[in-house]
Amino acid sequence: MPDPLDAVSPLDGRYASRTAPLADYASEAALIRARVRVEVEYLCALADCEATPLELSDAERATLRDAYEAFDDDSARLVKRIETKGTETYAATNHDVKAVEYFVREHAPERVHQWIHFALTSEDVNNLAYRLLFKPAVTDVLVPELRAIRDDLVEFAHEHADTPMLARTHGQPATPTTFGKEMAVYAARLGRKLADVEAAADGLAGKLAGASGDYAAHHVAYPDVDWRAFSRDFVASLGLDHVEPTTQVNPSDDVAALFGALRETNTVLLDLDKDVWTYVSQRYLGQEAAKSETGSSTMPHKVNPIDFENSEGNLSKANSDLAFLADYLPTSRLQRDLSDSTVKRNVGAAFAYCLLGYVKLQDGLAKVVPNEQVMREDLEETPEIIGEAVQTILRREGDTEAYERVKDLTRGERVTLADFRALFDDLDVSPDVREELRALTPTGYTGVAADLARDV
Repeated sequence: MPDPLDAVSPLDGRYASRTAPLADYASEAALIRARVRVEVEYLCALADCEATPLELSDAERATLRDAYEAFDDDSARLVKRIETKGTETYAATNHDVKAVEYFVREHAPERVHQWIHFALTSEDVNNLAYRLLFKPAVTDVLVPELRAIRDDLVEFAHEHADTPMLARTHGQPATPTTFGKEMAVYAARLGRKLADVEAAADGLAGKLAGASGDYAAHHVAYPDVDWRAFSRDFVASLGLDHVEPTTQVNPSDDVAALFGALRETNTVLLDLDKDVWTYVSQRYLGQEAAKSETGSSTMPHKVNPIDFENSEGNLSKANSDLAFLADYLPTSRLQRDLSDSTVKRNVGAAFAYCLLGYVKLQDGLAKVVPNEQVMREDLEETPEIIGEAVQTILRREGDTEAYERVKDLTRGERVTLADFRALFDDLDVSPDVREELRALTPTGYTGVAADLARDV
């Protein structure tokens, strides 16, 4: 690999250590390996088909499977050399899938060479190979990070279920809540979207139906074989659903659904990034400062919420890429054009921006600490927020002018609890109701927020 300082993309430069977990699923070598796997397993499936004269011993199957199970950097370089420069045995193919076919020949006895890539089109191999990479990239790399974020939010929700906090609607002071309940909202939203992502990954579907999706080459060679059933069984053996009918290309509605689910998940986290950033700016959340870090190049006192800003930027970039991919890949000119092949090579980058957004959000959440004193002081300095409670109790008691009465007292005015209590003394209500009103406080007016937080 080149020096990260020379990388064109920050994914392979500045953030290389963070994106490394995706290398096994998003690199060129990973794609080549997945193609080899498809070709080898297809060859083994042909050998299991009674109609074909192809036979493979257990030892031969093991040798073939070693082609992808022991696939390494040298293997990847050999395939690329066959494609671009050629070898003593093969002229340059200038075709990536054909190069894979020749590579598989190196692991197979000569008598079976004719059966490698038999009746297939390149898209049969590619659509399956990509999905064999997309699925674990999401389930084994992205989903665990999303679960970790969800678990962090649940922990915040439970630990601070009773921590009262001033809420804001339209940016203005509103009915109080608790910090735990606000985190519970995000935990619940993320949990629902996480389920959507997992379902979309589980629903990835592959095709193996030939050059125009009609099984024509298969059928003309062996018309008595149920190639549709063969295809269903083979695709299922790779852990994928089967899609039919298709053109030459898999229509990619399944990957569009996956990208959409990730995008919606990222939107929830972008909302969280922005809210937490705001809480930090309001001093509702403090940040644990690392002594070695520089917050500002000119202001030594600053501890900037850079993790949330970094997460926001990367998730925004991810969503831009995911929206493009979801919009582009399900379309194709007639049976097929190669633009989708070009575009698919960028899926790994979209996943990488997702991953960066997730890990930076976790970094930020690990540093923030709720400042309960600031939250409480802010509530106590905003007593007008009990106005909703006052007018609601008065309505219950039959006061048709309750809203207007409280509005006249509070709208555009700085009021105190003493002002409210003076109002209560003038009301024609029972002593019990008057005591109920006098007991209202900004910090105590949080409804069942604590229960909502603990239930998440």
